[in-house]
Amino acid sequence: MTTVLIADDQAMQRFGFRMLLESQDDLTVVGEAADGAEAVALTARHHPDVVLMDIRMPGLDGIEATRRIITSGARTRVLIVTTFDLDEYAYEGLRAGASGFLVKDALPEELLSGIRAVASGDAVVAPSLTRRLLDAYVHHLPAAPGDNPASGDPRIAALTEREREILTVIGQGWTNNEIATRLFLAESTVKTHVTRILAKTGSRDRVQAVILAYDTRLTNPR
Repeated sequence: MTTVLIADDQAMQRFGFRMLLESQDDLTVVGEAADGAEAVALTARHHPDVVLMDIRMPGLDGIEATRRIITSGARTRVLIVTTFDLDEYAYEGLRAGASGFLVKDALPEELLSGIRAVASGDAVVAPSLTRRLLDAYVHHLPAAPGDNPASGDPRIAALTEREREILTVIGQGWTNNEIATRLFLAESTVKTHVTRILAKTGSRDRVQAVILAYDTRLTNPR
């Protein structure tokens, strides 16, 4: 059973999410929060597998709530629910530690599969959509000192040449199949490399690895 906490300041939105989730045999709602502070408190109390997190909430917003949940060391994963075309804070939500994002008008089956994916440790955002999001909000990145900030980052220094190459193309939105085809590797080998990259860089999932590639300028917007 996957436990879910719903954080949204709109009561009707929370009601709709609850009705959908509780129609599933493998999902259960352990609580509802109307703002970020309540989301943080209820997460500490109930330890849900997933928090379905809105961004724009009164008081403590979803970004800071996500940051506090992740930095607390909780095993809980955060799935941000936002509007891609309008919400300029989506990128910052991912930087805060969210495992992915969905738009509020996503189909019910997309929301359900997204929650299950996050709960299992996967990233919800498809690589191509991740690239679009980061390209759209790359101006949020702080200016990097020097011409090659990746060279001085210990997370990048820990990678082999092949792992660094793969992290670079992950940041460009390549899927495992595309990496295998273009770099002439077995897909199982690619999966092993990706697992090692996540472990060495301390990335929670593929989304966080993409953000790292952008932060260190291994990947640049086109």
